[in-house]
Parts: sequence; C-alpha cells; structure tokens
Amino acid sequence: ITSVVTVIGIAFMMFSINVVITLVVLVILPISVLIMAKIMGRSQKYFKNQQEYLGHVNGRIEEMFSGYDVVKAFNAEDKILNDFEIENKKLGDTGWKSQFISGLMHPLMTFIGNINYVVVAILGSYFTIKGKMSVGDIQSFISYSKNFTQPLAQIAQVSNMLQSMIAAAERVFEFLDSEEEEVSKNIVKLDNISGNVSFNHVKFGYNENQTVIKDFSVNVKSGQKVAIVGPTGAGKTTLIKLLMRFYRVNDGSILIDNKNINDLETDDLRKAFGMVLQDTWLFSGTIADNLRYGKLDATEDEITSASKAAYADHFIKTLPDGYNMILNEETDNISQGQKQLLTIARAILADPKVLILDEATSSVDTRTEILIQKAMDELMKGRTSFIIAHRLSTIKNADLILVMDEGDIVETGTHKELLDKNGFYASLYNSQFEKINN
Repeated sequence: ITSVVTVIGIAFMMFSINVVITLVVLVILPISVLIMAKIMGRSQKYFKNQQEYLGHVNGRIEEMFSGYDVVKAFNAEDKILNDFEIENKKLGDTGWKSQFISGLMHPLMTFIGNINYVVVAILGSYFTIKGKMSVGDIQSFISYSKNFTQPLAQIAQVSNMLQSMIAAAERVFEFLDSEEEEVSKNIVKLDNISGNVSFNHVKFGYNENQTVIKDFSVNVKSGQKVAIVGPTGAGKTTLIKLLMRFYRVNDGSILIDNKNINDLETDDLRKAFGMVLQDTWLFSGTIADNLRYGKLDATEDEITSASKAAYADHFIKTLPDGYNMILNEETDNISQGQKQLLTIARAILADPKVLILDEATSSVDTRTEILIQKAMDELMKGRTSFIIAHRLSTIKNADLILVMDEGDIVETGTHKELLDKNGFYASLYNSQFEKINN
C-alpha cells in the first residue's frame, strides 16, 4: 500500500512540474516491464529444471547413505560416484544458466534507468532554455524519476530469489494438486462391527488393458482365519489393497457386515482393520510412542498389556530405557524380529475387528519365528483374519484357504481338503518341501 501511494504521489508531483517529460518517463516504464518479463520468461524454465535436478541430487545422496552397506558389499562406489557426478553436473549447468540469465536483469534495469535520467536531463535543459522550467525543477524531476522506478529496480535485484521461490512453489503445488482419494457420496456409519466380509464378483485392473482380479467371490464369516496363497503376481496383495480401499474395484462389491465399503467413511473403514506386514514400519521416537500409534490415547498399562500379549514385554525391558528407548531414524538399533513383535503389539493395542497379516517370519531365526507365530495366534483370537501366506506350512490351521492364480480363485478349502484334491495347492505345498529336501 505504501509503495502504491508513493508512486501515485510521485506521478502527481511530476505532472505538476512538466507533463511532457512525465509522459516520456511513463513510456519508458512499460519498456522496462517488458524486458523484465522477457528475461524472467527465458530464465524461469532453467529455475524449474534446477529445482527438479536438486531433487534428483538429494534423492541420490539419501539413497547412497541409506544403502551404504549394499554399495560397499558390491564394490559399487565408482558407479555411485559417477551417477552422482552426472546428476550434479546437470544441476550445475541449469543453475549457472538460470543465475546468468536472471542476473542480466538488474544491470539492464540500471542501464534503462540511466537512459531515463539522460532523457530527463536533455528535455529539462531544453525546457529551461525556453524558460518553462528551472534548474531546481530538473533536479527534483530526476529525484522523482528515480523513486518512481525504484520498485522495478528492487524487483530486478531480487529476481533470482523470486524465480527460485516460484519454481520451488510449483513443485509443491504440483504435489498438492495431485488427485486425492475419492470421497464416498452416500455415507454409511460402521458401528458395532462383527467382522463379516464378502467379495461379490470383484473385478479390478490398474489400467483398462491389465485385469489383475478377474471375478473374485467369497464370503468370510466373523472370526474366521482365511489364508490367501498363490504364486507371485496372482493378485494376493492387490486383494488386500482393495479391501482397505486403497483402490476402488472396477466392478462388483466388497461388503463389511453387509455394508458396501465404498459407502463408508474412510476413517471408519480403516479403524476396522489392523495390519501386520512383512515390511515393518516403525518411526523415529520412543518404543511407547510407536506402540501408541495404534491407539493414541492408550495408557501405560494398556501398552504393557499389549506388549505381553505379543511376547514383546520381556525384550523391551532388557533394552536401555525400556519403553522409553528411542528408535533411531532407520530403526536399526533393534533386530528385525523385535520390530515385528512391536508391530504385532501395536495391532493388539488397536484392537481391530479385522486383521490383515502378511508373512512376517521370512527374515527371522527359528526361535523368533516361533515367538512371532505365538504372538500372531494371540492377535487373531476372536478376529476375522486375512493371511497372505508365502510359506504354506504356517497356514495349516486356517479355517479357509483361498488359492489364487492369475487373479482367480482356483481352489478353496482347508489344508487337508486341498491336499486330498491333489491339485494346484498340493503342487505348491509339495514343491516347497521338495526344495527343503533338496
């Protein structure tokens, strides 16, 4: 507001001194603006590229540090450095171009400003000779003219910072403008969940030309333990993502207690599920805070009780500071098995009605595997459970086994029933034991 009022006041004073010279000054002003727009338009693409390459370089650095052991193990230091130098050179080239072109603006604005002073001096001298202006008026006019173009000069001076900020903001807004989860139109409340789940002729593909789930139907009763098995790419993980509504089905429906999940509030739907995945996700902070993630208002007694049910209490108490021990950013100050027990304790604390369990014992020793299996059995009591099984020996006690292949259920039944059929499941099961025997 101050600048606008100042410019208006200066323009009024200039017109009061001499109209002709004022008009000449005003003609030079849009020329300055045009030159600024031209330079900024030319350099902006380089500022945008600079921000993009800066993201690549930062990502490369983070990759190198997080995968440091792998880089060393495969003697890949030279390759990693070479890749980094290529990315860094691209960043340097775009940075140099953006700064150079943007840096032309300030000297050009200064040059145009000086031309402005010369024009004022020449015209002022002419009008002074004619007796229409005094020398003092010329001096005042030069001062007014300088103040009149000062806002443009200030913009030119900080243009590189402004353009860098705009380029960075574009990347932020590009992320913010990305498509969000579809909001349900007919909101239905999900209260007093019993845990009945139904898949009715579900079809799904990540794109139109690639159908992953072709025609999937199954009814799961409350409290049942359902195992989903099949070769890689059969659609097991996709099925779980559809159940959690990370994706929406192309056709058919998924019901929880006879309510279509597409009609449920996202919060209500996600609260109904607890997940224990093969990849353990823990956050930097205390062990207690990580467990409380399943129930934010949990008391210390509830946390301890959940940890005991998950067979995690004993090892937690042997750690420095116990439940107050801080996990580092990579959470590598505890073992893989301990991480898995913590995620199970977190799920017990959340007390969901429906559980989704990925094979959690593939990367731990035999003793820890037995402990995790006990904790999972405790977790599944009285809850509807979906188990993505990789090792078929771990799902012998499942109430129902769904055998998937290429997006379809090819067999269903208990472990014994499927072995007696001597079909696809039997062949998967026997092949695993053949590998062990070999």
